[in-house]
Amino acid sequence: MPSTLPYRGRLAPSPTGYLHLGHARTFWIAAERARAAQGALVLRSEDLDAIRFRLDFADAMLEDLRWIGLEWQEGPDVGGPYGPYRQSERRGFYRAALEQFHAAGLIFPCTRSRRDVLEAIGAPHEQPGADDEPVYPREFRPPAGTALPPLGETISVNWRFRVPDDLRIDFTDGSAGRQSAISGRDFGDFLIWRKDDVPSYQLACVVDDAAMAITEVVRGADLIKSTFRQILLHRALGKTVPAFFHCPLMNDDRGERLAKRHDALSLRTLRQRGVAPEEIRAKYLTADFAEGRG
Repeated sequence: MPSTLPYRGRLAPSPTGYLHLGHARTFWIAAERARAAQGALVLRSEDLDAIRFRLDFADAMLEDLRWIGLEWQEGPDVGGPYGPYRQSERRGFYRAALEQFHAAGLIFPCTRSRRDVLEAIGAPHEQPGADDEPVYPREFRPPAGTALPPLGETISVNWRFRVPDDLRIDFTDGSAGRQSAISGRDFGDFLIWRKDDVPSYQLACVVDDAAMAITEVVRGADLIKSTFRQILLHRALGKTVPAFFHCPLMNDDRGERLAKRHDALSLRTLRQRGVAPEEIRAKYLTADFAEGRG
């Protein structure tokens, strides 16, 4: 059922490198959808990756998005009623959700390595470019009802969310259409807090989208599988699941998906080469792209 709430979309860039044309297209689509719905657009800096995060990337991120012609009504640079808008400043929200899951027995501590999981499922060597969690074997999880150790003030072990066995999850994506997955088969128990005491992307994303009253999540099609996990987290927190719109990914001239390593196609490099934002908008951010058909 379509939401009757005022439209609230979001941009959620991560300052771990310079933004490229693929980011620009996805963010442009998000902005266009918010504008068409006469709604608000929120910018949230997803800066939890302490290893790759750099302040110059954070500054460049905002500068380059404004240079391309994007505007937002809430964010780290303009404020708003749902701040703070940097994930590094929102740890208390994530910890509260973790404690809620712990009290409900929905998570369990995990000492298994990624290699353990891959070997257990018969995939000792990861495929090149694999960037999704392998399906966690059910035999690795503790029996249901097992008493959980306390979380402790500092987290020093991975914590996983226990997915329901063989639950079918469906949603209709605004771009990709009807999507379906079976929990425990298409995806398994997944990380929500890491042993280096950092919340996972899945947890932080859901907590923030709920707290910031986001009604539609616009992002790349590579995150469709994450959506099934996040639907479970929204439900477990008792929050309304937002709508989703997963944009087609942009490839380079060799057919490879754009990534932050494609420096020649970063907004910062194009800007330094003297390419005008109007040229980029005309060439890459067309009406077809804004509707998700590019």
